[in-house]
Amino acid sequence: MTMANFHDFQAKTIRGDDCALSSFEGKVCLVVNVASACGLTPQYDGLQRLYSEYRDRGLEILAFPCNQFGKQEPGTESEIAKFCETNFGVEFPMFSKVEVNGDARDPLFGWLTSVEVGPDNAGDVAWNFAKFLVGRDGELIARFEPPTEPCSEPVKQKIESALV
Repeated sequence: MTMANFHDFQAKTIRGDDCALSSFEGKVCLVVNVASACGLTPQYDGLQRLYSEYRDRGLEILAFPCNQFGKQEPGTESEIAKFCETNFGVEFPMFSKVEVNGDARDPLFGWLTSVEVGPDNAGDVAWNFAKFLVGRDGELIARFEPPTEPCSEPVKQKIESALV
């Protein structure tokens, strides 16, 4: 069964609580699969800077740790949370570990990777720190490949447009 909208999904927070993504209705959400031992891990800094800059205007960043790429997220949820808070001052919502590709793919990532947006094709997540921008209405509006820096112009332009 294909879900129609981002707000139809549930996720488990990094602290183990259930979270209905409908609680983010009316917000612009940047969903990112993250890892603590990746060459792209310094992007946590950019994600936190984006969050600090735009959260008062309605941006949420939702981080989903993933150990599927090079086993770069081997820690427990509490180790991941501590790492992110200690090293990057992460204040945005973090969720429990998920798989983003394959048979055990989390349903949210199944939906995110099935939607074609603009020039970006649907398809598997290539690596850690893939970014999916969801509008206030729960529709996917942009996808950015892992090397794209969170504070880069293309990302900020899409966020600015979505926040209007």
